[in-house]
Formats: sequence, structure tokens, C-alpha cells
Amino acid sequence: MTDSSTLASGLDQIAKLLDSLSADQLELPTPCDDWTVAELAAHVVGPAEQFTVMARGGQPDWAAPAPQTDQPGQALRQHAAELISAVDGGDGSFPSAMAAGEFAVHAWDLATALGHDTGEFDPSVAEAGYGFMTASLTDEMRGQAFAAEQPAPPNANAYERLAAFAGRSISPAS
Repeated sequence: MTDSSTLASGLDQIAKLLDSLSADQLELPTPCDDWTVAELAAHVVGPAEQFTVMARGGQPDWAAPAPQTDQPGQALRQHAAELISAVDGGDGSFPSAMAAGEFAVHAWDLATALGHDTGEFDPSVAEAGYGFMTASLTDEMRGQAFAAEQPAPPNANAYERLAAFAGRSISPAS
């Protein structure tokens, strides 16, 4: 089981990436098909909000449009604080590893788009997400969210292995 501190670490590292965004980076392409950095940034904030609903026992609306903000790092931090509070105050049934996987994959996506290395990220976040995804994401469930698993280089870090499992192409020089 993933504890809230692992999830908090994952949320913090992606918020830092979002804080680092400059206006000239917003239209850069990402490893997410057809998404720019700006669209990925908005997408990252949405799941934090929906996971909070889920952690509080509600029914998340995964089809809800991504919130629009010109300060995605700040918006993510607000939702992250609410999510961690809800997880810590919950009954322990919230799948923190599922949330860790979501944020770890998108941390890799965003870092890759911005030319940052994920080797400095907290590996426990990606490892938790990888454990959850490999145990529960079947080929039939991949839908449009995840492409077929791609090969990861032998020296891949935890984020690269997770991203490859989620269908991202990982170059050997990543």
C-alpha cells in the first residue's frame, strides 16, 4: 500500500515542474499524443481534484474538463493539500498507488517535454505507480489513455519503466 507521503512527494515534484514553466514552453509538444505542455499542465490539475472527490467517498467525474489556470503549480498544490488531507482522514481504501501512477507518468511526460531528467525524482512514487499499473492495467483496459507497452532500456529508471509500461516511447538516451 502506498502511503500519503509517497503520494505527496509525487505531487510536490510535479508541482515544481509546473512552477518552472515559462510562457515560451507552453506550446511545446509532449509525449502525450496531441497534447502541448499547457494542455498537459491543465490535465494534471484535473485528476488531483477528482482524486480528492474519490478519497472523500464521492464519485469522481473523470470526463470533467480540465480546469484552466495560469498558475498550474499553485492550483496543483491546493488540490494536493486537499487530496493528502482526504487520504489521511479516510478509511484507508483510497488507491494511493493508482494516483501515484497517474502523477508519476505525467511527471515523466512533463519532464521529457521540458528536457529535464527524472533521475532526480523520488523513485518510490514511480515504483508505487508501476506496481499498481502492472497489477491492474490489462491490454483490454488501456483504451485511449494508454498505448501498448513499449520497451524500456536496460538502464531505465523507475519513471522511464513506468512511462514505457504506459505506452510512452523511451529513448535509450533518456
